[in-house]
Amino acid sequence: MTEYALSDETRAKLMKSSTASVATALYKRGLRNQFIQNVGPVAWKGKNMVGQAFTLRYIPAREDRNPIAVFRNANHPQRVAVETCPPGWVLVMDSRKDPRAASAGSILVTRLAMRGCAGVVSDGGFRDAEGIARLDMPAYHQRPSAPTNLTLHEALDINVPICCGDAPVFPGDVLVGDGDGVMIIPAHLADEIAEECTGMESFEEFVLEQVQDGAAVIGLYPPTTDKAQNDYARWRKKTGR
Repeated sequence: MTEYALSDETRAKLMKSSTASVATALYKRGLRNQFIQNVGPVAWKGKNMVGQAFTLRYIPAREDRNPIAVFRNANHPQRVAVETCPPGWVLVMDSRKDPRAASAGSILVTRLAMRGCAGVVSDGGFRDAEGIARLDMPAYHQRPSAPTNLTLHEALDINVPICCGDAPVFPGDVLVGDGDGVMIIPAHLADEIAEECTGMESFEEFVLEQVQDGAAVIGLYPPTTDKAQNDYARWRKKTGR
């Protein structure tokens, strides 16, 4: 577990940052593989998901180890993860990119929401997706999947480094989810990425207004001319952004 603690200030900045801006900021630092592939919101809530990663790792199920009776075990890792993911954090599941069986369903995801967790992410599928879609808490997966996780997955490890949608996730990393998907920010970079993205969002709002008014993008995006930079400075002064 990282010693980093996501501050309210950084969380607020990332709540207003797009995954596209986060991806660009990470790319500038040489990080190219921080987007969870083939995962999208069960239902887009119109607001970002931001929280630190609490992880659960699945391995392929072996039939003699995964009868339905395993859920009677109070220490079953899937259930323990749901009950121990800290409030304000995101439960992230490595389901080996296999949505043929559910990583969880609406009851467990509802429990996460009731406990104050910030979201849930799986590179597999969720069952009862319609019920999950009605929750206020953000949830991301590959697609709906009715079969119980036991048919293909065995929950094994809690809060260890995992792979989710081909991206590495370490416990305590900061996740940002929007309508496009989910980005993973290494914990030690979260504060500076949030600060940079705040400026990027402001600039891109300015650029979009200029383009909608008929401006060409050459020299404007990126701002390689004095005119573009001066126009942006005047825009910020005028709008307070």
